[in-house]
Order: sequence, then C-alpha cells, then structure tokens
Amino acid sequence: MDQISDTKNTDEGWADNITISEAMKKLNSREKMIISKRFFDGRTQMEVADEIGISQAQVSRLEKSAIDRIRKMYQ
Repeated sequence: MDQISDTKNTDEGWADNITISEAMKKLNSREKMIISKRFFDGRTQMEVADEIGISQAQVSRLEKSAIDRIRKMYQ
C-alpha cells in the first residue's frame, strides 16, 4: 500500500525494449544507424542525411523500408 509505483519500468516496458532490440538486430547497419539517430537520438531526416552524406530523400526511403521490415516481422 505504501509503495510508490514505477510507471517507467513496467513489465510491458521491458517487453517493448526487448522487442525493439530484437528488431534492430535484424536490420542492416545503415538502417540501424538511421533508425537509431531518428528515433533514439531525436534527429531530423535532414540532420541524419547531412551527417552520413546522403540526401534527405534517401534517408526517408531507408527509414520507411526499415520500419516496413520491422512491421512485417511482428504481424
């Protein structure tokens, strides 16, 4: 009764982290880098493009492809 609940480290949160980690392992190195920079580092597609030396359109295509692959893994 007198315990403070931990809303950050729930069973569901742990499961989500494991699922994301497993999905990331199945991406190629460029896809991993883009997904990581975009969603974990909070960078824009333009920032990622400038950083790795490709166009924003290429970042967008690679990001979409990686997300589609992840979705297919878990359908």
